[in-house]
Amino acid sequence: MDLFEYQARDMFEKHGVPVLAGATADTPEEARAAAEEIGRRAGGVTVVKAQVKTGGRGKAGGVKVAKSAPEAQIAAEEILGMDIKGHTVHRVMIAEGARIAEEYYFSLLLDRANRSLLAMCSKEGGVEIEQLAVERPEALAKVEVDANTGIDEAKAQEIVTEAGFEDEVAAKIVPVLQRLWQVYRDEDATLVEVNPLVKTEDGDIIALDGKITLDANADFRQPEHADLEDKAAADPLEAKAKKLGLNYVKLDGNVGIIGNGAGLVMSTLDVVAYAGEQLPGHGEDNGPLASPANFLDIGGGASAEVMANGLDVILGDEQVKAVFVNVFGGITACDAVANGIVQALKILGDEATKPLVVRLDGNNVEEGRSILTEANHPMVTLAETMDGGAQKAAELAAHSAATN
Repeated sequence: MDLFEYQARDMFEKHGVPVLAGATADTPEEARAAAEEIGRRAGGVTVVKAQVKTGGRGKAGGVKVAKSAPEAQIAAEEILGMDIKGHTVHRVMIAEGARIAEEYYFSLLLDRANRSLLAMCSKEGGVEIEQLAVERPEALAKVEVDANTGIDEAKAQEIVTEAGFEDEVAAKIVPVLQRLWQVYRDEDATLVEVNPLVKTEDGDIIALDGKITLDANADFRQPEHADLEDKAAADPLEAKAKKLGLNYVKLDGNVGIIGNGAGLVMSTLDVVAYAGEQLPGHGEDNGPLASPANFLDIGGGASAEVMANGLDVILGDEQVKAVFVNVFGGITACDAVANGIVQALKILGDEATKPLVVRLDGNNVEEGRSILTEANHPMVTLAETMDGGAQKAAELAAHSAATN
């Protein structure tokens, strides 16, 4: 889960990372009131920042400096409702102004390729770090961090030395990096980024803008993180699936997909996409006539309840015109899966109005196919192979889209 900037600021403050005062506002009037309070600490100067989970806010006009509370209100009026890379601004943060002498960059992230953590640091902050890494990689220090020891004083010193900081500044940055490590470790993050990390004219080191990504796999030990979720922006189908305990991701196509095992589901996405591209009438101008509408992994247990919940979510997607159920029986045999599908269709009743293509293979496959054949549900079509099932589902989806 990605946090908004104001949430990252609050989390930094919680762990002792130096930050400036900040408050959120959902209306221009609230922005003015916040600026009146916060501006007293900075000679009346505040910064009004759009709260969206994307970069490029400044270039889009989503960050404005205000020298008074009335200016902050005007800035908020201009920013609220703004579209920034497809994200609508519903909230702004009013931040205390700062007299900046220098801007730096720091991040700590999960390096999956090397199975370790990676700290990146540069004396050049406030810039497109990806561009800096490509054009002048020598300006971006990269230091591997052992997850067991993290960033202690010695590791922090190694990072700032590698980045080329002078001793006086380095001494002030070292404890800040240790605090940022505490954020990463204690909050179960996969990314903690500060851009810019600034030195003020008074010589203080401040985390001026933060970005944090939390590991959803650690939600079980971080119950308070549930309050950080942006429920208003969440896709309703994804929210429903999460509540039902389903591993579901909404996509843009019209073929619903259910499978058991993430690898099988990913492969199914590919074959459905390919099948859609092979349909007559497909072209570069109008795009594929059929493509995956979701990722849904029901895992090893395909009980009637799990299958019914999965079908309920997928059939609730108005974009879905057909469903492809692709299951390889292993620990859970195909006859159990088939019984789950039959019972799920009974549970859903009249709500099961879209065609289902079912491909079973593996343990007890013949028994599973016999169960579905005997059930003879009008909306179910059996497929012998994965490719054949994908093709049939794509054809059904394209036909339904063309006739409705």
